[in-house]
Amino acid sequence: QVQLVESGGGLVQPGGSLRLSCAASGIIFSIYVMGWYRQAPGKQRELVATITNDGSTNYADSVKGRFTIPRDNAKNTVYLQMNSLKPEDTAVYYCNAVSPVLPIGGKYWGQGTQVTVSS
Repeated sequence: QVQLVESGGGLVQPGGSLRLSCAASGIIFSIYVMGWYRQAPGKQRELVATITNDGSTNYADSVKGRFTIPRDNAKNTVYLQMNSLKPEDTAVYYCNAVSPVLPIGGKYWGQGTQVTVSS
């Protein structure tokens, strides 16, 4: 059974930092493309960042220079380091895992973690 378990969300003031974690189980983590998405109230889910199995990263323009997405294959965990947070970063953040050989291996979502940026 595949599980993606996010943690690290919470309330932070503008300009602050948070680090989200996503612990994966039930997949060969090191080969999967991992990503973070977010969904704000009344908006569609959007890509935040992805990291491939060889460490290549991709970021939404809105978070470039502020967020990073490191992964630790030994711990089956991907992180989202969020700095210089803005109120518009407020959303539920979801972890995503996609097999590089779809449809073999599948794609999966975590349950989400709330991030609120407010003073």
